[in-house]
Amino acid sequence: MRLLPLVPAPIMSVFVRVMSRILFFFMRDYRKRMSLNVAAVLTQEMPDAKDREQLVWRAWLNFAEGVLETIRVMHLSKERICATVHLHGEEHLRSALARGKGVLALSAHLGSFTMIGGRLAASGYPFSVVIKQPRDQRFAKLMDDYRAQIGIHTISAKPRRLAVRGILQALRENRIVLIIADEFRSGDVMVDFFAMKVPAPRGPATLALRTEAATLPMFAVRRSPDHVDLTVNAPIQPVKEDDLEASVVATTALYTRCIEAAVRKNPEQWNWMGLPRRDGKMSRAEMARTGAGKRSRQTSSGAQPAIEADQASVRIK
Repeated sequence: MRLLPLVPAPIMSVFVRVMSRILFFFMRDYRKRMSLNVAAVLTQEMPDAKDREQLVWRAWLNFAEGVLETIRVMHLSKERICATVHLHGEEHLRSALARGKGVLALSAHLGSFTMIGGRLAASGYPFSVVIKQPRDQRFAKLMDDYRAQIGIHTISAKPRRLAVRGILQALRENRIVLIIADEFRSGDVMVDFFAMKVPAPRGPATLALRTEAATLPMFAVRRSPDHVDLTVNAPIQPVKEDDLEASVVATTALYTRCIEAAVRKNPEQWNWMGLPRRDGKMSRAEMARTGAGKRSRQTSSGAQPAIEADQASVRIK
């Protein structure tokens, strides 16, 4: 892996394209799910099935390129990272950090999202990411060490209560915490996404409302193998209603609209796997829609932030 930075980006791009085509052919189930999701939300914009299938292929290729980027960024110098990922809207980030309450970086599985942390850390910004660790503890430690080398602080996703405490501590330290909020399969807040009702996770909105950390939408879009545009947008103010539950629902809907707008601009760079299953199989999303497994929540003003956030099923990458 240490040789990856020495391989020219165009050559690696050709290799990834070839391997992606092979896997695209054999991994039929994933291809089918992506095709069903694209057809469900883009049929009007793309009535031709061939155009939709081409979009699915480009989205698959984008995912494969993202996997390579995740590995490469750990071996690149800070100067190389900054030269590859062009940062726009940095003034919003500086202004948000000046408040001293931390930043929630709202993003999605879009484009080169795994480069966000490396780019901001390379510029000296304090950055934390929550990771679902692999079972092999030695490999997990190796990856943590690689992230630490480029300035990324790792918070283990499990046990969940400790993860929440780690997130809250990072925000208290005025760090940036990446929030990936486009998993519309296991949430329990019903929102509109591409004119569909989907279950979104309540964690990002709960954190913003409880901690008052600034929420900055930021998306990294790949322009070429060696050019990524990372755009930091103006902060999104959480919606404050009469009670916490209503505030969470309204804020989650607001965040989802922001993500939809980003996906519409670059649909070929979204993975199209984050929607509820459409093949008739029961998932947690269907359980959320039917009310099965619904959890009771304490929304009184005296609830502890860490407990509320823990119950929120925070989905962070």
